[in-house]
Amino acid sequence: MKYVLVTGGVISGVGKGVISSSIGALLRASGLRVTAIKIDPYLNIDAGTFSPLEHGEVFVLDDGGEVDLDLGNYERFMDVDLTRENNITSGKINQTITEKERRGDYLGKTVQVVPHMTNLIQEWIQRVAQIPVRDADGSLHKPDVCVIELGGTVGDIESMAFAEALRQLHFRVKKENFVVVHVSLVLRVTANGEDKTKPTQASVRQLRSVGLLPDLLFCRSQNRLDESIREKLVWSCDVESKNIIYVEDCPSIYFVPRLLQQQDLVGSLSRLLDLGSRLRPRNDANQDRWTDLAEKITRIETQGKTVRIALVGKYTKCKDSYLSVHESLTHAAWLCRRKLIVEYIDATELEEEFKKAEPAKYHAAWKRYSESDGVIVPGGFGTRGIEGKIAAISEARKRRKPFLGICLGYQCAVIEFARNVLQLEGANSFEINPQSPHPVIIEMPEHNTGFYGGTMRLGKRTTVMSRDNSIIRKLYGDADTVEERHRHRYEVNPAYIDQLDKAGMRFVGRDDTGKRMEIMELDKFFLDGTTVSHPYFVGVQFHPEYLSRPLKPSPPYVGLLLAASGKLDDFLKQSPEMRTVSSICEMDSPPLTDDEEAFKMEPIPDNVARMHGGGDAGLN
Repeated sequence: MKYVLVTGGVISGVGKGVISSSIGALLRASGLRVTAIKIDPYLNIDAGTFSPLEHGEVFVLDDGGEVDLDLGNYERFMDVDLTRENNITSGKINQTITEKERRGDYLGKTVQVVPHMTNLIQEWIQRVAQIPVRDADGSLHKPDVCVIELGGTVGDIESMAFAEALRQLHFRVKKENFVVVHVSLVLRVTANGEDKTKPTQASVRQLRSVGLLPDLLFCRSQNRLDESIREKLVWSCDVESKNIIYVEDCPSIYFVPRLLQQQDLVGSLSRLLDLGSRLRPRNDANQDRWTDLAEKITRIETQGKTVRIALVGKYTKCKDSYLSVHESLTHAAWLCRRKLIVEYIDATELEEEFKKAEPAKYHAAWKRYSESDGVIVPGGFGTRGIEGKIAAISEARKRRKPFLGICLGYQCAVIEFARNVLQLEGANSFEINPQSPHPVIIEMPEHNTGFYGGTMRLGKRTTVMSRDNSIIRKLYGDADTVEERHRHRYEVNPAYIDQLDKAGMRFVGRDDTGKRMEIMELDKFFLDGTTVSHPYFVGVQFHPEYLSRPLKPSPPYVGLLLAASGKLDDFLKQSPEMRTVSSICEMDSPPLTDDEEAFKMEPIPDNVARMHGGGDAGLN
């Protein structure tokens, strides 16, 4: 087993997660099997109880693990499926040690950070590094390389036990099997435009003080650094010139693998870890995939038509709260060859009560909403902003604006329809109003109200698709079943399904028991005395964004972007065998360039099969 440890210095948020993901993606593109571990030194057991406004989104894995958003980047870049064990926290380590001590596993010894905690950390890493990953043919194999990201910055008091454990692991597995990557920031003085390396030098000294010596130094900066910086860092940090990598700000995080590839990162890792015999012989189609993607993105951003999506949410002050949603919209927009603009709209600013307090902001929010080509209402918890979400959904339904509701957004769509179409006055969710006369959204029977962490319906579940002719079924490649990841405590009340269905709200996807409503699609419905249809009005109880990949966008998101781009009808008119992802690119677009012809994505049926359970070589 080869290990690549990624540490960070100077500031938090320096880009370790994207760099770790890019390292894994390039190694996988070179024929290696790669896994990843994120170490978070906080005392929480997992990320499940974090506020999105403080820490960004909570990412959910197949097994229901609620983890740091960096694991979402790992999965998107490396196209792997990780487990809750791939996220180590101080809370998990402390909990395990306490349980072992209470059982008497330590045989009366004094339990200490060294060796008990550090040994446990090393054992955890080595055990998880052996968990098989899916290969190109769908078979499972032990990884060749494990990328480990140590959260926070070097020198943080809460990460000292992990730093010591990693130092010991480095010694245990030998130098030829362990590479230390240090990501640091090179600051530019605004007054004279001079780049300063002192913070990086100090950060490297801090790293060396805990017994870890950097083999590779990644220099983050706003702009391209001068070569003189490299020479200064060689002598001050004891890192070879060829092992100093420049990483300047990029238009998209998906440009980073190409940037690292241009500086022969895989070659450096191969020399340090003796990977030569394991690397796949060069295959341009695989090796250059990230370059092709970057070039495609550049063409779309500079020449493509614009599509504007209104994201109506509760946590819009922190864009990372909707990181996976934004990435999924981006993946789908690239597929449709559209330049994406996301309008983040705070749901509370769309409410009538807000109009009384701040009318200017209220009208400005609705103006941005009205100028959008489509609307997405993502998940969330609690009562704040609910009426604003319902108002946004009502306008999308009445004005036939393409709409996608995720989790709470889906539930709000059911509430809006019950109130305004079925005329069920006071219809609401049990979460919002337990005294509602029409609780169209109810609490799940297995929900444990005594605790918050890990008490939801979590992880990958099977959805059985209706045989009816539905848009969403076609987008899923006419699949009979699909598998998506869940994170919710409430669900649609089965007692109201017949009323909703008769009025035009069809539930075209249910769980494998047939009792839980998973996918809603609006059919013909009654509006202002007339029966009308909607171009795209879909709600899903699950979170499809967790499985979206740059080259395998999520079908519900693809549907929203197709509808918002005016391409959905043409796509659906095609025969099933012609209804491919590549065909989307060709509709109302100029002929593909040679590069784009080589870059064509795969048919949706294959795409979906791999995304929801089958194997795939992914980005290699």
